[in-house]
Amino acid sequence: MCRNIRVLHNFEPPATEDEIQAAAVQYVRKVSGATHPSAVNQEAFDAAVAAVTEATRVLLESLVTKAPPRDREVEAAKAKERSAARFGR
Repeated sequence: MCRNIRVLHNFEPPATEDEIQAAAVQYVRKVSGATHPSAVNQEAFDAAVAAVTEATRVLLESLVTKAPPRDREVEAAKAKERSAARFGR
């Protein structure tokens, strides 16, 4: 999985529209192999981002879990700890 795409499910507060779109942009960039599409491909790139954004929104609204919602700050602290252990920083 692309390292820049983050888990968006089961957080309190829920994922924002900006977070959903950012994940969609990262996904389309990864699949297309283009960080910045050429002018001729911009329309296709934008359409793909819109489609993935909508699909992600529908998915997140449809998912059900019994687990308690995660806290973004706690998850960020855990990620920093893992990074420090992994890279010795």
